[in-house]
Amino acid sequence: NILGIIIFLSKRINKLTFLMELENQNEDSITIHEYGKQNPNIIVMFHPLGVWHDVFDYVKPILEKDYHLIIPAIPGLDPDKPKSEFTSIEDIESKISNWLISNKYETVKCLYGCSMGGSLVIRMLASNKIVTEYAIIDAGITPYQFPKIFSFFVGVRDWSMTQIGKHASVKALSSVFDPKKYKEEDLLYIKKVLNSMSSKTIWNGFYSTNNYSMPKDFKEPNCKIQYWYGDEEKKERDWDIKYVKKIYPKTIFVENKGQNHAEFFTLHPEEFCKQL
Repeated sequence: NILGIIIFLSKRINKLTFLMELENQNEDSITIHEYGKQNPNIIVMFHPLGVWHDVFDYVKPILEKDYHLIIPAIPGLDPDKPKSEFTSIEDIESKISNWLISNKYETVKCLYGCSMGGSLVIRMLASNKIVTEYAIIDAGITPYQFPKIFSFFVGVRDWSMTQIGKHASVKALSSVFDPKKYKEEDLLYIKKVLNSMSSKTIWNGFYSTNNYSMPKDFKEPNCKIQYWYGDEEKKERDWDIKYVKKIYPKTIFVENKGQNHAEFFTLHPEEFCKQL
């Protein structure tokens, strides 16, 4: 009887372990959303940190008429996988590149990414696994070029501010965002996303976006590259603009009037689509 109980428990433990491993594998995988699959030209779109993939719903109905949109839900920012965690720019870029290749999408029309998503575009261009005709780095964040100890303290600051934002009221958030541009429903959305982000995702997301590595001896790609930024964030993007000029010298820089960080596709969707 004792032996039977041991065998029974052993089987139960093995089954539970298998299910837990399967669940972890599912959470580690990246959900990819596709729209307009009937169209031949592919645009891959990477969303910023602090929002979900549905932030592109402002422009999706316009773009999917003419393009095949591929929009990854970044781990840790995926409402369909609330237990997933942001790992690193390097890991996420590699997984998405491998997914594109395995699905025979290794040649695309355009890579677009905003803020953290722009970091993924910068890294993907350097990795050179995916062939693209155009690349749009919209206010993309570039790696810090100073000692790691300073990067660590910046990471602590970003983590702390985001944790405060998670517990702040909508009224408090309204003091951070321009009330002329953002409605209460926008602030409620931001609050919902912040509350969904784990402490680990917040740390990894900010720290990796500010400190990701670049492949050694990478070459400037043959595609046409533009770096977009709002005129209201020009000072904050100065570091990033200089870095992109250094690594991708042929980049064309486009200043968009009346815009701050990551506002183009949400506040001016039709103009965004025309410019894209």
